[in-house]
Amino acid sequence: MPKEVPLKSASATLEVKPLPPKPPAEFSGAVGTFILRAAANPKQAQVGDPITVTTTLTGRGNFDRVSAPVLADESGWHKYPPSDSFKQDDDVGISGAKTFETVVSAKENKRAVSPMVFSFFDPVKEQYVTLRSDEIPLQIEGGAAPASTAAPTTANTANPPPPGATATPAPQPADDILPQLDDRTNARQSFRPLYERREFWLAQLLPFLALLGFIGWKWRQARVNDREAQRVAALEQEAAEMQRKMRRHDANAQDYMAHAARVVQLKTALARNVNPNVVDADTATAAFRLDEEKHGRLRQLFERTDELRYSGGGNGEAALGPEQRREIMELVENLRA
Repeated sequence: MPKEVPLKSASATLEVKPLPPKPPAEFSGAVGTFILRAAANPKQAQVGDPITVTTTLTGRGNFDRVSAPVLADESGWHKYPPSDSFKQDDDVGISGAKTFETVVSAKENKRAVSPMVFSFFDPVKEQYVTLRSDEIPLQIEGGAAPASTAAPTTANTANPPPPGATATPAPQPADDILPQLDDRTNARQSFRPLYERREFWLAQLLPFLALLGFIGWKWRQARVNDREAQRVAALEQEAAEMQRKMRRHDANAQDYMAHAARVVQLKTALARNVNPNVVDADTATAAFRLDEEKHGRLRQLFERTDELRYSGGGNGEAALGPEQRREIMELVENLRA
């Protein structure tokens, strides 16, 4: 006859240590061991042209807190928000490679991209570690066009009289109009048409160069706006996909909580223009100005998600009641800036 027998495992003791104080400025919460690689493309460009810097972090750790490496020296560069992708090597997502693409444009002539810097906490060494890539050689040319100087206008002078000749004007009657007619004739003969003057064509060249510069600026701006629009569209599409998966009734607790936490990260990234992988409960609360009650619910959501993700597959199969699912769905759907 079947008999119900209660089983109880032995308790396990865990020692949770706080992170050391005074972390590096680049530290975003990443814990584990990582290797950094960096490359840039194209290698030759003009001042203001976009250059894609690709950095890859490979290793083992909490990749959801791994943010994009930063330039060691950002002077002379304009940087745009990075995009990222993650390729995991295990089932729980703590081993793999995370790749970031950061678009930068030089404000002046450059010969290299400064090293990329990333900081994390190494639990084996029990200390913060800062990785720095090598400088990436490239050729940036161009810059501000030198100001053009107009040639000085040379006044027209009459031909000097031959040597030895002495101009002795003949006395003219006061009422004689012939000398005045002669002066007007000479003035007309020495007049140069406007289109033959150098200053005229220089004046036409400046607006033309300004028009070319404006067209080039608009073209670069359109490329930047298009890249930003693609990033926003990708975040919105991913958020919609996560919400669609949450509405499915066959999702277990681990998947449901992970989808909900990801929706919160994506909506916060859209509201604040930040990397969604660095968003936590405090960041989302500040972005949407939530009260203490909703802040606490968000914190529980993130903590429960981490617990299900890292404590083993068995915990992810626990049942999640319909009322709990409804409350979580209502919480993430009502997040609006």
